[in-house]
Amino acid sequence: MWIAYAFGSAFFAGITSVLAKCGIRKTDSTVATAVRTIVVLIFAWLMVFLVGAQSQLGSIGAKTLLFLILSGLATGVSWLCYFKALQLGDINQVVPVDKSSTVLTIVLAFLFLQESVSLLKALGVVLIAAGTLLMLEKKENVQKPTKGKGWLFYALGSAVFASLTSILGKIGISDVESNLGTAIRTGVVLIMAWGMVFVTGKRRSVRRIPKNELGFICLSGLATGASWLCYYKALQDGPASVVAPIDKLSILVSIVFSYFVFHERLSGKALVGLVSILAGTLVMLLP
Repeated sequence: MWIAYAFGSAFFAGITSVLAKCGIRKTDSTVATAVRTIVVLIFAWLMVFLVGAQSQLGSIGAKTLLFLILSGLATGVSWLCYFKALQLGDINQVVPVDKSSTVLTIVLAFLFLQESVSLLKALGVVLIAAGTLLMLEKKENVQKPTKGKGWLFYALGSAVFASLTSILGKIGISDVESNLGTAIRTGVVLIMAWGMVFVTGKRRSVRRIPKNELGFICLSGLATGASWLCYYKALQDGPASVVAPIDKLSILVSIVFSYFVFHERLSGKALVGLVSILAGTLVMLLP
Protein backbone atom coordinates (compact mmCIF):
# COMPACT_ATOMS: atom_id res chain seq x y z
CA MET A 1 0.00 0.00 0.00
CA TRP A 2 2.91 2.33 0.71
CA ILE A 3 3.82 2.21 -3.00
CA ALA A 4 0.40 3.68 -3.88
CA TYR A 5 0.98 6.50 -1.39
CA ALA A 6 4.43 7.13 -2.89
CA PHE A 7 2.96 7.46 -6.40
CA GLY A 8 0.24 9.76 -5.03
CA SER A 9 2.98 11.91 -3.54
CA ALA A 10 4.69 12.08 -6.94
CA PHE A 11 1.53 13.21 -8.73
CA PHE A 12 0.65 15.99 -6.30
CA ALA A 13 4.29 17.14 -6.07
CA GLY A 14 4.36 17.37 -9.86
CA ILE A 15 1.37 19.69 -10.15
CA THR A 16 2.67 21.71 -7.19
CA SER A 17 5.57 22.98 -9.32
CA VAL A 18 3.27 24.20 -12.08
CA LEU A 19 0.75 25.83 -9.75
CA ALA A 20 3.54 27.50 -7.78
CA LYS A 21 5.16 28.82 -10.98
CA CYS A 22 1.83 30.43 -11.89
CA GLY A 23 1.70 32.06 -8.46
CA ILE A 24 5.17 33.67 -8.42
CA ARG A 25 5.25 35.57 -11.72
CA LYS A 26 4.92 38.89 -9.87
CA THR A 27 4.88 37.73 -6.26
CA ASP A 28 8.14 37.41 -4.32
CA SER A 29 9.00 33.70 -3.88
CA THR A 30 9.68 34.03 -0.12
CA VAL A 31 6.30 35.68 0.46
CA ALA A 32 4.57 33.06 -1.69
CA THR A 33 6.24 30.27 0.30
CA ALA A 34 5.03 31.77 3.59
CA VAL A 35 1.45 32.16 2.34
CA ARG A 36 1.19 28.68 0.85
CA THR A 37 2.55 27.15 4.06
CA ILE A 38 -0.53 28.46 5.88
CA VAL A 39 -2.68 26.44 3.48
CA VAL A 40 -0.53 23.34 3.96
CA LEU A 41 -0.70 23.69 7.75
CA ILE A 42 -4.50 23.98 7.77
CA PHE A 43 -4.77 20.99 5.45
CA ALA A 44 -2.36 18.94 7.57
CA TRP A 45 -4.13 19.58 10.88
CA LEU A 46 -7.51 18.93 9.28
CA MET A 47 -6.25 15.48 8.36
CA VAL A 48 -4.96 14.97 11.92
CA PHE A 49 -8.43 15.54 13.37
CA LEU A 50 -10.13 13.50 10.65
CA VAL A 51 -8.07 10.42 11.57
CA GLY A 52 -8.17 11.19 15.31
CA ALA A 53 -4.39 11.40 15.67
CA GLN A 54 -4.49 14.48 17.94
CA SER A 55 -4.72 12.17 20.96
CA GLN A 56 -1.06 11.22 20.41
CA LEU A 57 0.22 14.76 20.97
CA GLY A 58 1.01 14.20 24.64
CA SER A 59 2.87 10.95 24.03
CA ILE A 60 5.43 12.19 21.47
CA GLY A 61 8.96 11.49 22.67
CA ALA A 62 11.75 14.08 22.80
CA LYS A 63 13.78 12.34 20.09
CA THR A 64 10.82 12.08 17.74
CA LEU A 65 9.95 15.74 18.29
CA LEU A 66 13.55 16.81 17.70
CA PHE A 67 13.78 15.03 14.35
CA LEU A 68 10.39 16.35 13.27
CA ILE A 69 11.59 19.87 14.01
CA LEU A 70 14.88 19.30 12.18
CA SER A 71 12.96 17.84 9.25
CA GLY A 72 10.71 20.90 9.22
CA LEU A 73 13.71 23.24 9.20
CA ALA A 74 15.29 21.33 6.31
CA THR A 75 12.00 21.47 4.44
CA GLY A 76 11.73 25.22 5.02
CA VAL A 77 15.17 25.87 3.55
CA SER A 78 14.46 23.51 0.65
CA TRP A 79 11.18 25.29 -0.12
CA LEU A 80 12.72 28.75 -0.01
CA CYS A 81 15.46 27.63 -2.39
CA TYR A 82 13.09 25.73 -4.67
CA PHE A 83 10.56 28.50 -5.23
CA LYS A 84 13.31 31.08 -5.68
CA ALA A 85 14.81 28.80 -8.32
CA LEU A 86 11.39 28.43 -9.99
CA GLN A 87 11.06 32.20 -10.09
CA LEU A 88 14.44 32.58 -11.78
CA GLY A 89 14.43 29.57 -14.10
CA ASP A 90 12.16 27.32 -16.14
CA ILE A 91 10.41 24.31 -14.62
CA ASN A 92 12.26 22.06 -17.07
CA GLN A 93 15.55 23.37 -15.68
CA VAL A 94 14.79 23.54 -11.97
CA VAL A 95 12.84 20.32 -11.40
CA PRO A 96 15.54 17.89 -12.67
CA VAL A 97 18.16 19.45 -10.38
CA ASP A 98 15.80 19.37 -7.42
CA LYS A 99 14.91 15.73 -8.09
CA SER A 100 18.59 14.79 -8.08
CA SER A 101 18.18 14.79 -4.30
CA THR A 102 17.29 11.11 -4.82
CA VAL A 103 20.98 10.33 -5.21
CA LEU A 104 21.95 11.99 -1.94
CA THR A 105 18.93 10.50 -0.15
CA ILE A 106 20.06 6.98 -1.07
CA VAL A 107 23.59 7.68 0.14
CA LEU A 108 22.34 9.13 3.43
CA ALA A 109 19.86 6.26 3.89
CA PHE A 110 22.77 3.84 3.48
CA LEU A 111 24.97 5.72 5.96
CA PHE A 112 22.43 6.58 8.67
CA LEU A 113 19.50 4.18 8.25
CA GLN A 114 21.55 1.11 7.23
CA GLU A 115 19.37 0.62 4.15
CA SER A 116 21.10 -1.64 1.64
CA VAL A 117 22.28 -0.43 -1.77
CA SER A 118 22.06 -3.18 -4.39
CA LEU A 119 23.66 -3.13 -7.83
CA LEU A 120 20.31 -2.14 -9.33
CA LYS A 121 20.03 0.85 -6.98
CA ALA A 122 23.58 1.85 -7.81
CA LEU A 123 22.71 1.66 -11.52
CA GLY A 124 19.63 3.78 -10.84
CA VAL A 125 21.75 6.41 -9.10
CA VAL A 126 24.10 6.59 -12.11
CA LEU A 127 21.19 6.92 -14.56
CA ILE A 128 19.53 9.67 -12.49
CA ALA A 129 22.79 11.60 -12.11
CA ALA A 130 23.55 11.34 -15.84
CA GLY A 131 20.02 12.35 -16.76
CA THR A 132 20.16 15.39 -14.50
CA LEU A 133 23.38 16.57 -16.15
CA LEU A 134 21.85 16.17 -19.61
CA MET A 135 18.79 18.20 -18.61
CA LEU A 136 20.93 21.12 -17.44
CA GLU A 137 21.41 22.07 -21.09
CA LYS A 138 20.24 25.58 -21.94
CA LYS A 139 17.24 25.43 -24.27
CA GLU A 140 17.39 27.65 -27.30
CA ASN A 141 13.64 28.01 -27.72
CA VAL A 142 12.91 29.36 -24.29
CA GLN A 143 10.56 32.30 -24.73
CA LYS A 144 11.52 34.00 -21.52
CA PRO A 145 15.26 34.06 -20.70
CA THR A 146 16.33 33.15 -17.21
CA LYS A 147 18.13 35.59 -14.95
CA GLY A 148 21.66 34.23 -15.15
CA LYS A 149 22.66 31.05 -13.38
CA GLY A 150 21.22 32.02 -10.00
CA TRP A 151 18.46 29.43 -10.40
CA LEU A 152 21.05 26.63 -10.41
CA PHE A 153 22.46 27.64 -7.03
CA TYR A 154 19.00 27.69 -5.47
CA ALA A 155 17.96 24.44 -7.19
CA LEU A 156 21.05 22.67 -5.80
CA GLY A 157 20.28 24.02 -2.34
CA SER A 158 16.74 22.71 -2.68
CA ALA A 159 18.04 19.25 -3.60
CA VAL A 160 20.46 19.02 -0.68
CA PHE A 161 17.92 20.04 1.95
CA ALA A 162 15.18 17.90 0.36
CA SER A 163 17.39 14.84 0.85
CA LEU A 164 17.99 15.80 4.48
CA THR A 165 14.24 16.18 4.87
CA SER A 166 13.67 12.58 3.77
CA ILE A 167 16.20 11.14 6.22
CA LEU A 168 15.21 13.30 9.19
CA GLY A 169 11.53 12.76 8.40
CA LYS A 170 11.99 8.98 8.26
CA ILE A 171 13.50 9.01 11.76
CA GLY A 172 10.97 11.53 13.06
CA ILE A 173 7.83 9.61 12.05
CA SER A 174 9.01 6.19 13.21
CA ASP A 175 7.06 6.52 16.50
CA VAL A 176 4.22 8.88 15.58
CA GLU A 177 1.16 8.76 13.30
CA SER A 178 2.24 10.10 9.89
CA ASN A 179 -0.47 12.79 9.60
CA LEU A 180 0.40 14.17 13.04
CA GLY A 181 4.11 14.13 12.21
CA THR A 182 3.42 16.02 8.98
CA ALA A 183 1.33 18.62 10.80
CA ILE A 184 3.99 19.25 13.45
CA ARG A 185 6.80 19.68 10.95
CA THR A 186 4.62 21.94 8.81
CA GLY A 187 4.24 24.21 11.82
CA VAL A 188 8.02 24.50 11.95
CA VAL A 189 8.12 25.36 8.24
CA LEU A 190 5.46 28.05 8.78
CA ILE A 191 7.44 29.73 11.56
CA MET A 192 10.61 29.62 9.49
CA ALA A 193 8.95 30.93 6.31
CA TRP A 194 7.28 33.88 8.00
CA GLY A 195 10.48 34.57 9.94
CA MET A 196 12.24 34.96 6.59
CA VAL A 197 9.51 37.32 5.38
CA PHE A 198 10.01 39.64 8.36
CA VAL A 199 13.81 39.34 8.45
CA THR A 200 14.06 40.32 4.77
CA GLY A 201 11.57 43.17 5.22
CA LYS A 202 9.04 41.76 2.74
CA ARG A 203 5.93 41.74 4.96
CA ARG A 204 4.38 44.64 3.02
CA SER A 205 4.55 42.55 -0.13
CA VAL A 206 1.88 40.24 1.28
CA ARG A 207 -0.80 42.89 0.67
CA ARG A 208 0.33 43.38 -2.92
CA ILE A 209 -0.11 39.79 -4.08
CA PRO A 210 -2.34 39.79 -7.21
CA LYS A 211 -5.61 37.93 -6.60
CA ASN A 212 -5.09 35.49 -9.44
CA GLU A 213 -1.60 34.61 -8.18
CA LEU A 214 -2.92 34.22 -4.64
CA GLY A 215 -5.35 31.62 -5.96
CA PHE A 216 -2.55 29.63 -7.57
CA ILE A 217 -0.42 29.92 -4.43
CA CYS A 218 -3.26 28.49 -2.34
CA LEU A 219 -3.86 25.67 -4.84
CA SER A 220 -0.16 24.82 -4.77
CA GLY A 221 -0.41 24.68 -0.98
CA LEU A 222 -3.28 22.18 -1.19
CA ALA A 223 -1.31 20.08 -3.68
CA THR A 224 1.72 20.17 -1.40
CA GLY A 225 -0.38 19.15 1.59
CA ALA A 226 -1.73 16.16 -0.31
CA SER A 227 1.77 15.24 -1.50
CA TRP A 228 3.21 15.43 2.00
CA LEU A 229 0.47 13.32 3.56
CA CYS A 230 1.04 10.63 0.93
CA TYR A 231 4.84 10.91 1.15
CA TYR A 232 5.18 10.57 4.90
CA LYS A 233 2.62 7.76 5.05
CA ALA A 234 4.76 5.98 2.44
CA LEU A 235 7.93 6.74 4.41
CA GLN A 236 6.39 5.37 7.56
CA ASP A 237 5.67 2.00 5.97
CA GLY A 238 8.36 1.71 3.26
CA PRO A 239 12.16 2.21 2.89
CA ALA A 240 13.33 5.80 2.26
CA SER A 241 15.68 4.59 -0.49
CA VAL A 242 12.66 3.40 -2.51
CA VAL A 243 10.00 5.93 -1.49
CA ALA A 244 12.20 8.89 -2.45
CA PRO A 245 12.84 7.67 -6.04
CA ILE A 246 9.11 7.03 -6.62
CA ASP A 247 8.32 10.50 -5.33
CA LYS A 248 10.81 11.96 -7.80
CA LEU A 249 8.70 10.64 -10.68
CA SER A 250 6.87 13.92 -10.15
CA ILE A 251 9.39 15.30 -12.65
CA LEU A 252 7.38 13.67 -15.44
CA VAL A 253 4.14 15.25 -14.21
CA SER A 254 5.80 18.67 -13.91
CA ILE A 255 7.31 18.56 -17.39
CA VAL A 256 4.09 17.39 -19.05
CA PHE A 257 2.08 20.15 -17.40
CA SER A 258 4.77 22.78 -18.10
CA TYR A 259 4.56 21.88 -21.80
CA PHE A 260 0.83 22.57 -21.93
CA VAL A 261 0.75 25.53 -19.51
CA PHE A 262 4.01 27.38 -20.21
CA HIS A 263 4.87 25.88 -23.62
CA GLU A 264 8.27 24.84 -22.30
CA ARG A 265 9.81 22.25 -24.64
CA LEU A 266 12.68 19.87 -24.14
CA SER A 267 15.61 19.68 -26.52
CA GLY A 268 16.66 16.27 -27.83
CA LYS A 269 19.48 16.08 -25.33
CA ALA A 270 17.25 17.05 -22.42
CA LEU A 271 14.68 14.47 -23.52
CA VAL A 272 17.37 11.78 -23.34
CA GLY A 273 18.15 13.05 -19.86
CA LEU A 274 14.51 12.77 -18.83
CA VAL A 275 14.35 9.18 -20.10
CA SER A 276 17.54 8.40 -18.18
CA ILE A 277 16.08 9.82 -14.96
CA LEU A 278 12.85 7.86 -15.38
CA ALA A 279 14.77 4.68 -16.21
CA GLY A 280 16.96 5.13 -13.14
CA THR A 281 13.92 5.63 -10.94
CA LEU A 282 12.14 2.56 -12.29
CA VAL A 283 15.28 0.43 -11.94
CA MET A 284 15.28 1.20 -8.22
CA LEU A 285 11.81 -0.31 -7.88
CA LEU A 286 13.00 -3.70 -9.10
CA PRO A 287 13.45 -6.34 -6.38
